[in-house]
Amino acid sequence: MENQIYVLAERAGRLLARHKILLVTAESCTGGWIAEAITAVAGSSAWFERGFVSYSNQAKQDMLGVSSDLLNRCGAVSQEVVLEMARGAIQRSKGHISVAVSGIAGPDGGTADKPVGTVWIAWGQKLGHAEAESFLFSGDRQAVREQTVVRALQGLIARMGG
Repeated sequence: MENQIYVLAERAGRLLARHKILLVTAESCTGGWIAEAITAVAGSSAWFERGFVSYSNQAKQDMLGVSSDLLNRCGAVSQEVVLEMARGAIQRSKGHISVAVSGIAGPDGGTADKPVGTVWIAWGQKLGHAEAESFLFSGDRQAVREQTVVRALQGLIARMGG
């Protein structure tokens, strides 16, 4: 899967460079892995603006402007919060497009409504448009995190027409 992640990051980089747009990431459960994958590609300084690792709820509030009310009402792993993360990353950077992730990688933390493997991924754009998808990944903590990075990059590529 590591090679697949690098191939996807390379492809995303080519599209970002072609469109002359900057990417910003807002990551929770992946802990910066998307940004790491992107910056493993030579030349990424031309199209990667910055990454936010907002693992705690407080970090989501401080770094990305996610409201405490939203976090309390919906939970960190929710469509509403991941959309705010994607929008906040754009607003607090020079990025043109964002990807944000929040999920329950395990082995603990799951509930009946949000079992381990539940992940929300959002993609945002400079003009405020953002969309999110939910996933239920299987496997251990590492597998859930890897699948999250893969799907985040695949979604980014798809949204850039690749």
